[in-house]
Amino acid sequence: MFNTEMEDLGLSDFFLKEVKHFEGLHVARVSSLSKGIYKLITNQGELKAEVSGKFRFKATGTRDYPTVGDFVMIKRTDGNSIIHHMLSRKSLLVRKEAGMTQETQLIAANIDKIFICMSLNNDFNIRRMERYLSIAWDSGATPVIVLTKADFCLNIEVMLEEVSKISIGVDVIVTSSVDKVGYEPVKNYLSSGQTVAFIGSSGVGKSTLINALLGQKLIETRDIRNDDKGKHTTTRRELYLISGLGVVIDTPGMSELGVQSVDLSKSFSDIDELIKQCKFNDCQHKSEPGCIVQQAITDGELSNKRLQSYRQLEREAKHAEMKMESREKERLKNRVYNLREIKRSRKAVKAKNRGR
Repeated sequence: MFNTEMEDLGLSDFFLKEVKHFEGLHVARVSSLSKGIYKLITNQGELKAEVSGKFRFKATGTRDYPTVGDFVMIKRTDGNSIIHHMLSRKSLLVRKEAGMTQETQLIAANIDKIFICMSLNNDFNIRRMERYLSIAWDSGATPVIVLTKADFCLNIEVMLEEVSKISIGVDVIVTSSVDKVGYEPVKNYLSSGQTVAFIGSSGVGKSTLINALLGQKLIETRDIRNDDKGKHTTTRRELYLISGLGVVIDTPGMSELGVQSVDLSKSFSDIDELIKQCKFNDCQHKSEPGCIVQQAITDGELSNKRLQSYRQLEREAKHAEMKMESREKERLKNRVYNLREIKRSRKAVKAKNRGR
């Protein structure tokens, strides 16, 4: 990747406006990270770097640290590089552990499209697809559904109909690595300067698809298990530059997936529209007479499972929001306490000095 043009890596005017404020520093993009060590791509090749002590001191949480896809400003030294600043993000894909825990992981930043990969075998799960769509829309990027392993499926039309019901406004591509089907349609979504992240469970064929786009086997792949469950091959997020086709990001498989405090109106636009039409402002959409949501279920226009999935994600999102608000209040409380302690210490020092 030597002599890489940063514009090909996605360095657009959005970032360049901020870059010019950092004289003496060079711009780079994070391609991977491991144990606090960042691998970066610059216009002069690849290098490794760590964040500066000042950067670390100012960071208050996970989101303040760079992740794969971030643009950073660095200072080059003999054999090492130091990250001094992270540029503003235009999008951020975040994963939360399923359930009510608050463990989160930054997946990728500054992505334009998210390819949600799901295989058309026994591991196909429409409820998991809803979760993927929720976090994809919330990232600020545009989701595209990529159905892989079409050669395993005997009823593709039925599967496509099921997917279409929960993916309103989202493009769907069907692929097969065996029959080499769907690769060209996938390429049509890629272009120089654009970034696409691939997400999905282990074994759905993300790495195989990326290898096909790269034109060479750079990423190790493995066969799926007998039960159609995936085997973990990709162990970390990695950014790749494809000549003339922009940037792709491979990610490890995610079988357990929760949501942050997200807006579900896009991933559940059908339910959101029904709720807006309901004549009861405080309707719980359960057993109230005349509820338009329940009527849609009775008429077969909406499945009860989809409504239950919506309610579950809504509960998780509200719980996450309450936790975030609680942590923020605690952080501000500690900050005020620390400032008071600093003032007390300064007064004590001044009083001591006056007494000498």
